[in-house]
Formats: sequence, C-alpha cells, structure tokens
Amino acid sequence: MIIDASLYASWGVRLDTTLFTYLNTPEVMLASVAASQMTFGLLFWFVVSFVFMKIFKKIITKNIEKITKGNWKQAPLFLLLIVLLLVPIRGGLQTIPVNQSNVYFSNQMFANHAALNFVWNFSNALTHKSNGKNPYTNFTNEVAKTIINKNKNALIKTNQKAILNTKKPNVILIIWESLTAKVVGSLGGEPEVTENLNNLSKEGVLFTNFYANGDRTDKGIPAILSGYYPQPSESIMKMPNKTRSLPMLPQKMIDLGYATSFYHGGDLNFGNMNTYLRNAGITDFVDGSDFDKKDWNSKWGAHDHIFMKRFSDDLAKEQKTPFFKIALTLTSHEPYEIPGDYKFGKDTEENKFRSAHAYTDKVIGDFIKNAKKQPWYKNTLIIILADHGHRSPAHKGAFNSPKKFKIPMLWLGGALNQTGIEIDNISSQVDVSYTLLDLLEGDNTAFKFSKNIFNTSKHQYAHYIFNKGFGTLSKNSLFLFDYVSKKPMETYGSASHKLDSLGKAITQNSYQDFLDRK
Repeated sequence: MIIDASLYASWGVRLDTTLFTYLNTPEVMLASVAASQMTFGLLFWFVVSFVFMKIFKKIITKNIEKITKGNWKQAPLFLLLIVLLLVPIRGGLQTIPVNQSNVYFSNQMFANHAALNFVWNFSNALTHKSNGKNPYTNFTNEVAKTIINKNKNALIKTNQKAILNTKKPNVILIIWESLTAKVVGSLGGEPEVTENLNNLSKEGVLFTNFYANGDRTDKGIPAILSGYYPQPSESIMKMPNKTRSLPMLPQKMIDLGYATSFYHGGDLNFGNMNTYLRNAGITDFVDGSDFDKKDWNSKWGAHDHIFMKRFSDDLAKEQKTPFFKIALTLTSHEPYEIPGDYKFGKDTEENKFRSAHAYTDKVIGDFIKNAKKQPWYKNTLIIILADHGHRSPAHKGAFNSPKKFKIPMLWLGGALNQTGIEIDNISSQVDVSYTLLDLLEGDNTAFKFSKNIFNTSKHQYAHYIFNKGFGTLSKNSLFLFDYVSKKPMETYGSASHKLDSLGKAITQNSYQDFLDRK
C-alpha cells in the first residue's frame, strides 16, 4: 500500500509490473524517493504491523486455541466451498471475468484509479502478460499502417529555408532532466524559473509546440536517439536483444564522419542505458564514476554545475571534428538536492522542483555564455530539450493531458542560418533524429515513425504514450484515450475523430513493432 501510494504520486498509475523493471538497480530506484517519504513510509509500516500483531495475538490466537479437530467427512464440503470461491474471484458467472474497467465510474481518472483494489490490480498485472499478443489491436496491421501513412507521408518533406549555414556542423545535444514547459516562461509557463533559457530563446530557434513521447528517461532517450515510440508498460531500452535492431542517431552520425561521446553525471547502468548507448555505436563515455564523491548529491550523481564544467573543459580540448556530443543532466530529478540557495524555497515538493530547475537553468546559461567565447561555437549547433515532462507544478485537467508532456526544445549556435524565430509546428521527440539527419543529408530512412519538424502542414501531429493510454494532438484538436475503460479521457477540436483512429493506429503499430523485434 505504501509503495502504491508513493508511485501513484509520481507515475499516476496504480501499482503494476512496471515496478519490476527497476528492481535490478534498487539503489538508484530509491534515489527517487524523498527522505520524508522513506521516513513516514517506514514509520507507518512499523506502526500498522505492530498494531496488527497485537490484535492478532489478542483475538485470533486466542480463538485458534479453542478450535477442535474436525471429522474427515467435512473435507468434501470445504473443497466445494473453495471451488465456489472461484465465482466471486472472477466477479460472477458472466462470460468475461471482472477487470479494471468494471470499477471505472467517473469522468475523473483519479476517481477511477481510487476505485481500484491495488492488491487485485497488482495480482492481475502479474498474471496477464501479453504473451506475444498485441493488446492494443483495433485494426488489421495493414489498415493501421495505411492510416498512419495517410497522415504522415505528406509531413516528411519540407520547403523550409535553410536553417543551417553549413552542411556539417558540430552538434551538441543537451538533454535536460524533467524540464516541463509549465516552468518555461518563453513557452507561456512560469516566468521566473528558467530565466536564462527564456533569454536564450530569443537568440535561436524555439519550438513552441514540442512534446515528449513518454514520461520517463528510459522512454525519452530512445524516442530522441532512435525516433522510437515508447511502450505503454515496458521499456525497450532495457532489452538489448531488441535495441540492437533499432535505428540509432549516433551511428548515423558516425557514418557521416562524426566523433561521438556521451556525458552523464550519474550511473549509466540505470535502466540499461549503457547497453543501449553502446548499441548505438558510442564508445567515449563520461559518467558518475569520473567525478569525486564530494561533488555528488546524496543519491544520483555529480551536481550539474560540476558535470557541465567537465563537459565544457573537454570541449575546449576536443581535437576531432566534426563532433556529436550528448550531455544528460540529472540534478533536476527527485529529490531535488541542489547546492546553495533554493530560489523558491523548499517548503513544498513543487517549490523544490522549481528551485532545482532554476539551478540547472543557471548552469546551462553559464555553459552557453562560455561556449560563445570558444572557437568551435561558430560551427556548432546546440540542441537543448527535455527527456520528458513532469507532473509538477500541478496543472488543471487530466493527469496525462498534453500539459504534462509539453516540453521545450531550443536550437542555438553559430551554425544557425536563422535566429530569433519560433517554430509553432506540432512535433515531438521521435521527429528529432529524422529532421537533424535530413539537414545533414544523412540516411534517415530507418526512422519510420518520424516526420520532419519543419513541415508547416496543418496536419502536423504529436503522439505520446503513458501506462495503458495515449494522447494524440494536432494544432487545434486532441484525443486522449484510456485503454482500461476503453473511453476517451478528454477530446476537443474538429479533428478529434481523425486523431482517434490515428492514435489507435500508432499505438497498435508501434507496439507490434516492439513485439516483432528479436
């Protein structure tokens, strides 16, 4: 019950088998838990256990001592009663056994989730595996592909004026942990959290309708680097046998003559990230083991200012060009431990969240300020984007509404031919690799789920996936769907009926692709 309540606050779903994908790295999983949650959780567990044992000893044990030995003739009756228990277990004598949708009663998903028995839900998840079958099938595979292609084919080309002033710039990809558009002032969010990013937004190319495709880092990285949609309840990054066959942006960059490297201040083994990145062709890594423990926060790894200083120093010594470098930050992850003052205080989780992002924002601002002084800057494209959105700060509407998944993406650097502009086309993380390779005249044909971000068609769309549901949106329409109740959670706009079939087709097609990879 304690685990269920804690996870629901972060993930917005009741306890299921998703928890097991993190058990091989328990120390990193526990890093997401705040000290207060751990303290009160253990205290609650101890108190409830103590009270239960006292009651058991006082009432149950006393009555057990009064039980007398029965007759063997009673055994058939008890066997019959056990068999009859199968009826309430399956929820009655109807053809289809009881499932989660039987208790869904409200238009508010929190109320529906609260109605679920968490023990039953967890047991049901354990015993209902996909077994190689696609639970998201709504069409034949051919029809699903036809729906997708009909909506996508016109979006893979663009007549956009040259964005870059060189055909082979250096490329730096900065992936900012948990940065949601809700705290980015240049995207209409809170104005004082990311002041540096807000100012930098006027100097480059800001994408104002950009979305994450998933809700965790192990889903965001394959979306960005492989153009691959996340799975509702699994993570392909944790399955080396499947990731080997994915298209990989780093490998495509290597094919174009780029030197590649990956920087992270924490443990690359979390979520099997190390295996995925090595499958991508990257050979040069800097991770938490390269930093002194005194420069770590208590749980995750090196603080962002230490980590980005190392990144900046290595760039100053870089001899191989062109280069493709990826940096993944971490300090803005729970439990939001930062050095120095908390700009917004730390009286609430939301204020700690704001303060952590204000800290990382200053770190990124200092990095860009220093980068502008370096000789490599004039021939470099810097892409800043988030790995996923976040539940904080709280937003109105459905937990998994587009507000949770909207994230910033900003392009900066001397390699840009156009600056100070905004691109309001609807796009998402799966479109990044395809679009970048298109600009660099690389081979992007393997990125079959992607579109060109710079295509200005009114039919541009973004699609994101969460546990047992998806959201598909265009400029003025949304279709948000829940697979448990088999009902839309939220819809608006004249094109929502088209997004209904498109969203179901993408979810079916991408999950079938996941199942088919060996």
